[in-house]
Amino acid sequence: MATNGNFFAVLQKAFPKKKQAPAVWAEGGLTYSWQDLEDATAMLANLIDSLNLPAGSRIAVQVDKSVETLMLYLATLRAGHVFLPLNTAYQSSEIDYFLGNASPAVVVCSPSNFGWVSKIAFKNKVSHVFTLDDNRQGTLLDRAALCSRSHTPAVVAADALAVIIYTSGTTGRSKGAMLSHQNIASNAETLKDYWNWQADDVLIHALPIFHVHGLFVAIHGALLNGSPMIWMNKFDPKRSIEHMAKGTVFMGVPTLYTRMLAESALNKAATANMRLFISGSAPMLAETHAAWKDATGHAILERYGMSETAMLTSNPCTPDARFNGLSERRGGTVGFPLPGVLLRVVDDANKPLPAGEIGGIQVKGPNVFMGYWQMPEKTAEEFTSDGFFKTGDVGQQAADGYVTIVGRSKDLIISGGYNVYPAEIESFINNLDGVVESAVVGVPHPDFGEVGVAAVVLKPGSVVSPDSVLQAIKTQMANFKVPKYCEVLDALPRNIMGKVQKNVLRDAHSNRFLT
Repeated sequence: MATNGNFFAVLQKAFPKKKQAPAVWAEGGLTYSWQDLEDATAMLANLIDSLNLPAGSRIAVQVDKSVETLMLYLATLRAGHVFLPLNTAYQSSEIDYFLGNASPAVVVCSPSNFGWVSKIAFKNKVSHVFTLDDNRQGTLLDRAALCSRSHTPAVVAADALAVIIYTSGTTGRSKGAMLSHQNIASNAETLKDYWNWQADDVLIHALPIFHVHGLFVAIHGALLNGSPMIWMNKFDPKRSIEHMAKGTVFMGVPTLYTRMLAESALNKAATANMRLFISGSAPMLAETHAAWKDATGHAILERYGMSETAMLTSNPCTPDARFNGLSERRGGTVGFPLPGVLLRVVDDANKPLPAGEIGGIQVKGPNVFMGYWQMPEKTAEEFTSDGFFKTGDVGQQAADGYVTIVGRSKDLIISGGYNVYPAEIESFINNLDGVVESAVVGVPHPDFGEVGVAAVVLKPGSVVSPDSVLQAIKTQMANFKVPKYCEVLDALPRNIMGKVQKNVLRDAHSNRFLT
């Protein structure tokens, strides 16, 4: 019989033999053992099986972070279906698009949102809607409690679809990045080795689990290594520092590090038990990197990845023999291409550039996604004829191998670790009464890394206040997408060809939040 390509089967084999050992220390003093993970994922997988879903059905999940949500993710893989995590900040119009586009067979939402989510789900012909909250309550667990604790993982091909992660595009329409079992397995196994996971490691999990960083990079690393997790439903800087007495690995976005740096409890003694601090999902300011090392003695390891690829590069954890044994975690860079990942920097004609030259970053490897859900033409556009994925990022690779991201060709804003695409927000603003046009740009922010600033041009005689524009956005979009500042202009700056000069707007507001 062929080897099962199901990534859950890979993780299951890595579970420690001592099944009663702690797997997760959760909120409220709860401890989940490895046997609990085994039993609960089996019960949830059996519930999913009982629904008699078509093969490869999507299971959309928009719930608050909890250990049970983690179990649902694992159970979805175990049952051979496709997990579709959705940001908890998404509002009705966004959920309507995702459910209409992905056509899930199952939706799981918070009990408090059941009223409006279920209406949207049934409108989009979703067959089953369950609820789950962060206090172990909801119809999902009620139904699963009646199911068997024994379940054989579904046999699937390694290249079968496992997860769809939605990532916005420059047109404002979200694209579903399709990741196979092999995509996520290869990346997890590579990171386990490259980050030198140890037998006694304990992960402090403080990230959301609806995107790649928290769901894949953090969770997969701990599970594949058989390491317990200290589980935080929500990040809290004080409690994170307290957990460092027991934890050894922490993963976060730059915003989490800046908030911990503001705590007086952060010092070398508080972090003495820690082995590794990892940062990603957004650029880290050089001063944050330096301040953290001064305060704790630890050099943060920065890495680079995308929803479409999981992790691509990383600063070294130990000396990298591929790059002359270099081990420096160089602030401002994202390190070296991971083993198995091919990375090149090219010009506009896709011609590779010499070391140090700035150009478009393209990648190839077993971690690179299968394509965009139901968008074959868009998928084809994003790959070169020789199979490299065009990341849309602009950067350079030094002669000694270190990669630096210097910009984004698609105007992407990364705010607090979340992707914000200006075109989506501009489209909404432009439809407001009294508005002619708008432009949204990202500017530096000491806490979030970047935040949006909106410039709005009004129709003659119209009276629209900047605050009313921001309030309107807040009612329809996730809070992380809402610009932090809005101004009304007589006209947007344009070049001779009529293109909006967003660089002029960025320059005008570059110090708005830094002084």
